Amino acid sequence: MDDNLKAVVSSNVIILAVLPTQLMGLIDSLKEVISKDKHILVSVVSAFNLQEISERIGNEVIIVRAMPNIAAAVGESMTCLCSNPEHQSSLEKIKLIFDQMGSTLIIPETLMSSATILGACGIAFFMRYIRAASQGGIQVGFHAADAQFIAAQTARGATSLLLESGNHPEREIDKVTTPMGCTIAGLNEMEHNGLSSALIKGIVLSYNEIKKLK
Repeated sequence: MDDNLKAVVSSNVIILAVLPTQLMGLIDSLKEVISKDKHILVSVVSAFNLQEISERIGNEVIIVRAMPNIAAAVGESMTCLCSNPEHQSSLEKIKLIFDQMGSTLIIPETLMSSATILGACGIAFFMRYIRAASQGGIQVGFHAADAQFIAAQTARGATSLLLESGNHPEREIDKVTTPMGCTIAGLNEMEHNGLSSALIKGIVLSYNEIKKLK
């Protein structure tokens, strides 16, 4: 359906997934047909909090904020959700929707900007690591497609180990770092060149930038 007003009238759950600069204009165009007795409004837009959205709509419609990531396309999103405490039952309904797209976590609204960076922007950070690993694989002898496959599958394996075991990453790292071995040599070289520091600085800088999106 390409008519927003008709879509709202015929639906119970309204998901707003636009750029931050477009959100308030979209709300203005829809608020006359949004009903507090019928609708749950889900905002996938960073930078605007529950109160700001509620004040713009001008009624008591239930609002949920959601921050998924693009891995929803393959059913592997990490989605963080929040709402006001009195809307817990509606929040659980929305969780069921996003559960179909991957994993979900209900968090306080104060952490939604952090969730945006770690979960949504984080996809790009991990992609960049996999690209770099692939390039290293090419340099040590693999063709590009094989290098990317090995790097991506290895990243998947590392992720699965952590999710299944609940272990700290260092515990799994210790299993493959033998004394005077090639793994610890590579890890130390990466750290000497700022791997962990660069990742942390990138996450913090992205977090600070989110305030400029409105």
